[in-house]
Amino acid sequence: MKVMRTFTTARKADSPAWRGRVVRSGLLVVIFALQACATVANPDPRDPMESWNRGVFGFNDTVDAAVIKPVAKTYRDVVPNWMRTGVGNFFGNLDDLWSGVNNALQLRGLDTADSFGRVVINTTLGLGGLLDIASEMGLERHSANFGLTLGRWGVGSGPFVVIPFWGSSTLRDTAAMAVDIKGNLVNRIDDVPRRDVLTIVNLIDTRATYLKAGEVVEEAALDKYSFTRDAFLQRRRNQVYDGNPPEEEELPNPDAVPSPQQ
Repeated sequence: MKVMRTFTTARKADSPAWRGRVVRSGLLVVIFALQACATVANPDPRDPMESWNRGVFGFNDTVDAAVIKPVAKTYRDVVPNWMRTGVGNFFGNLDDLWSGVNNALQLRGLDTADSFGRVVINTTLGLGGLLDIASEMGLERHSANFGLTLGRWGVGSGPFVVIPFWGSSTLRDTAAMAVDIKGNLVNRIDDVPRRDVLTIVNLIDTRATYLKAGEVVEEAALDKYSFTRDAFLQRRRNQVYDGNPPEEEELPNPDAVPSPQQ
């Protein structure tokens, strides 16, 4: 019997399907190895703290997978869609007020008018912001925070940073967080339990909104960290320049061989 099992195993190992699985596994190992080498050999100049950032990113990902994501899925599956829409509208109305302040600081007249107009309409006609009447009237949302304001004032983004429990950021946006926290009306509530409940509900509702997007990233990205970093930096740059950023100067390749004229 032992001889038969050995013969059967050998036949399976020699089968085309088995060889295909071995080849695919080998290719995946090679791809991951090359990617790891590329990360070490060619660090991204926008991300000088990549080693630290990857560690924090992994920590955040673990916390999200263990706690935040399951709670967000339960929230999505249990709470009716109309109620979740109302929760999102309520916190969106609060964001519109802070966006209006930042749009005013950026001297963006139309965006400022739209933002404050949305707050007035949705707060009065929209039952305190639970209904988004302003969007139905054609008033667009122009989201803005103090980090974006600094960017439009000409302050450079600085290096990419991953903040524990928060996620992707830049040095500029991290410095602006103290002002943005003050601008969040929820943080101005004196009743601590009520303030904490609203903060948690906002977190869960926001995470539930991005559940599908997160699944797409997990399925499509070979390196989730690099994919998330590049997408964040590109989106933030587009926001600063209203979707028309100037071309970035190409950095010199340290491995290039200098020409005789150099």
